[in-house]
Parts: sequence; structure tokens; C-alpha cells
Amino acid sequence: MVKLIINADDFGYSNGVNLGIIEAYQNGIVTSATLMANMPGAAHAAALALNNPGLGVGIHLVLDCGFPVHSSVHSLVNEKGAFLSTNTVLSNGDLEEVEKELTSQIEKFLSFGLKPTHLDSHHHVHGHERIFPVVRKLAAKFGIPIRPAAAELMGENSSLSSVQYFNPEFYGDQLSNETIFQVINKTKDYETAEIMTHPAYLDEAILTGSSYALPRVRELAILTAQEVRDFILDQGIELVTYKQIAGQSYV
Repeated sequence: MVKLIINADDFGYSNGVNLGIIEAYQNGIVTSATLMANMPGAAHAAALALNNPGLGVGIHLVLDCGFPVHSSVHSLVNEKGAFLSTNTVLSNGDLEEVEKELTSQIEKFLSFGLKPTHLDSHHHVHGHERIFPVVRKLAAKFGIPIRPAAAELMGENSSLSSVQYFNPEFYGDQLSNETIFQVINKTKDYETAEIMTHPAYLDEAILTGSSYALPRVRELAILTAQEVRDFILDQGIELVTYKQIAGQSYV
């Protein structure tokens, strides 16, 4: 039977997101979260993580939301110092500056006293062909697994990939309990798998800053529903974190 990670992205985006993720962990099926070290809620998220040590916490690398951690990455930011659009950064961002910024995000995460379980990224930027070599280099340097990207990037025998299958389909405006059942069922042919989620409580930061807002509340309701929790038990699925299935020695 599959060992399944249910990861909540965007930990650290805001206090509302953080509290929703902790609710989904404490009273639902979420086992893991990835933290945005550059965002205003990062320290709050880290404090919650330290108080909930069973929650696996990785790093949600960011190149297109909020402000950078590093003070000198000019090709990645606009005149106000905020990150440029996703396409602009991916196409034109200086790769040395990308490496400086992502290194700074990892180091800031470590400064909170947390041990990262894995790396993934906001809007899947780590899977872009220009960015992935930088992420792969940092993953090797720090000994941290990577959420799977395209097979041609990861390589067939990559030691940095610690799940066989990643599913991003629990996302959108029409989610229901049946949606998560369907997504979970797609993981059953694998020994290890991850499902991406975005549960949250709404606050001003999400309502004004994210194009994906109201569905986060629906996600939280589904991920904590008794019917969904019972489904996991009935199917005999083992809910785990990256730390429980990866062979790496974390920093």
C-alpha cells in the first residue's frame, strides 16, 4: 500500500494560511507543509512548526511572490524591490542571482531552528529547465530531497527524488470530498506519493494578494472532513512525511 504525503503549500504566506495548515494537520489528513521563508508569515509558521513536531516541514522556494531575502538580486525584482512576474524571472533572471536568493531562503529557513524535509517551489518554478539545475545543486549541497519535477530533469536514478509520484490535481474552484478520493486513488499504484494542497483560513493578505483565495477554505473543509479521514483509514493508506521515506541525512 502507498505511503502518502499530503503536503500543504504556502506555509508562511500569512497568519491565516499558517493557522489553516495547522488545523488541517491537527484535525485532518495533512502530514507535511512547505514554508515560504521570504514571506511575512514565515516566523509565525516556524513557531507553529516547532510546536507541532510531527508535521513535516520543507522549503517552498520562491522567485515570484513578495520580496527576496537577499539584498542584491537586481535581475529578479522591480523598482519597488518586489519579485518580477513568473515568466520574466524564469526567462530573464540571472542564474547566479537565482542561486544567491534560493540559498538565502534555505539559510533563513534553517535560522528558525527547523530541519527541512524537502524542497518544492511556488508556482512549480523549481521544475523550469533554467531553474532546476540551480535547485538540484542546492539540494545536493544541503542534502535535501526535491519534490519530483519532469523525469528528464530529475534523472532516472536521482537520489534527490524521494517519492515516485506527485499529484497537483487537488486544486481549483470545484473541489469536493469526491475530488480528494479520486486524487488519492491515483496514488495507489505507487509505493510512495505526494499530493499537493493549499488549505487556509482567509485573511487580508490572502484576499488581496493571492489569485487563489476562497478555494483554500473549501480545501480546509475537505481535508478535515470526517468522511475523508474515514476514507484514509478504510483504504489502509499510510500517511507519512518526506522525512519518513527519504534516505537523505538532512542538514
